[in-house]
Amino acid sequence: MIRGILFAFLGGACITLQGVANARISESIGTWQAATLTQFTGFIMALLIYLLVKDGGDLRGFTKVKPLYLAGGAFGSVIIFGEVTAIHTVGVTFAIAALLIAQLCVTFLIDTFGWFGTEKNKMGAPQFIGLAMMIGGVLLMKL
Repeated sequence: MIRGILFAFLGGACITLQGVANARISESIGTWQAATLTQFTGFIMALLIYLLVKDGGDLRGFTKVKPLYLAGGAFGSVIIFGEVTAIHTVGVTFAIAALLIAQLCVTFLIDTFGWFGTEKNKMGAPQFIGLAMMIGGVLLMKL
């Protein structure tokens, strides 16, 4: 469990660092160009790690993956565009806070309805209160 939490923090930190870097890159070359560059360098990095680590994954498994799930990388380009545009418009802190709230809202839907083959989980008052407190905190931060 600790390992999962540490990787979540690492991922969250990298999302923020990537967003700020992309915002700066986009000032020089444009937003979609920055998204293209980021996706390309991400592909190169993932390929190098795959080749070095060889974690037992099998590329032939692509045939078993539903096409919708293969579109995950395409979501990345929308993420980059949205994040860069938000950072330019409302600043880093508010953009990332809003991004996190959007992630939580979508995960509530995924958990509640069992989308993407996940196990359905009931969301109760504590979860909704926590989400409301996060939204309230972000709004308070923006004032």
